[in-house]
Amino acid sequence: IYLIKQMLESGEAGAPTRLHLDRCLSCRACETTCPSGVEYAQLLDIGRAVVETLAPRRPLLERMWRLVIAGCVSRPAYFRRAMGLARRVKPLLPASLRDKLAIAPQAGSWPLPRHARKWFVLGGCAQPTLAPGVNAAAARLLDRIGISLVEIRDDGCCGALRFHLDDADGARVDASALLAKWLPKIDSGEFEGVLVTASGCLAFMRDYAHLFVAGEAGIQQAQAVLPVLHDVSTLVARHWEEIAALLPVAGSKPTRLAFHAPCSLQHGLRIGERIETLLVRAGFVLTSVADAHLCCGSAGAYSLLQPAIALQLRDDKVRALEKGDPTGIASANVGCIAHLAGGADRPVRHWIEWLEERIAAASRGVA
Repeated sequence: IYLIKQMLESGEAGAPTRLHLDRCLSCRACETTCPSGVEYAQLLDIGRAVVETLAPRRPLLERMWRLVIAGCVSRPAYFRRAMGLARRVKPLLPASLRDKLAIAPQAGSWPLPRHARKWFVLGGCAQPTLAPGVNAAAARLLDRIGISLVEIRDDGCCGALRFHLDDADGARVDASALLAKWLPKIDSGEFEGVLVTASGCLAFMRDYAHLFVAGEAGIQQAQAVLPVLHDVSTLVARHWEEIAALLPVAGSKPTRLAFHAPCSLQHGLRIGERIETLLVRAGFVLTSVADAHLCCGSAGAYSLLQPAIALQLRDDKVRALEKGDPTGIASANVGCIAHLAGGADRPVRHWIEWLEERIAAASRGVA
């Protein structure tokens, strides 16, 4: 904050100032700690935009790497092809990239939309390729209680990736394109709302008011979507009695899980405790995790831009998660899941996948 203040007052900034701003995780843990309620994330966004105009231009290779990340990951079709190529040449990749391929992209079955009640779900940019099983698991779980979940294939990036790579204009383009695909479905009345299974995306979308300038078409679109935009845990909690009836009977063998609440969930959306409560009520035993408020180092594109720091944070987090000897690790954001999986000795999955698997096992009579 003092660096940003000094930069704004002096009108000057060098590469060291930008380096410090780059190295901030944007985890927002300081916001949930600050007794004064300082909106640090907004200050950081301002600082990062200003420093790009004042500091010397980034080195060519750094600029190219940031353009590759923004241009590839934010486009689902491009990212699918890039990941397919990466898996074929995996042994040749640097460790920081090779670790991103640790989770197996198995989607599982997706039930047909057969119910009168329908919601649609954000597909997003990276998740359909890295972890397609997340939305499929949510669809199977909701199908059991009479709700059909529909995914708009290649609906695209929410804008978070480009925004955090200092491309606010590109972020607005991505967000506007996404909202334009959603609005006709919302206006049709066929769908009750929109679910998001990636907490990072939802946290960013909740701040769309800061992305679009008042009066822009985008802000009007966002205002139409935000009231019906929910984390998947909202719908699970709302229909918990129906879901609980599908779970194994009392006395069945519990599964020990370590839960990692992504920063976007606990410091952005501030609903981490809700998911932990749902998992406990579902019969999971949650192990104790030291320093659960700390970031795992994924932080959007941070693990690609600051790999040394990100890997140290990841290894510290994995040690804390695995100390209680859980069967597996649950989280709520695809970036965290992919990042943690590269260093964990046990499966790392979205919490909705663990819950749906438990319900599916109960339906088969498996304890």
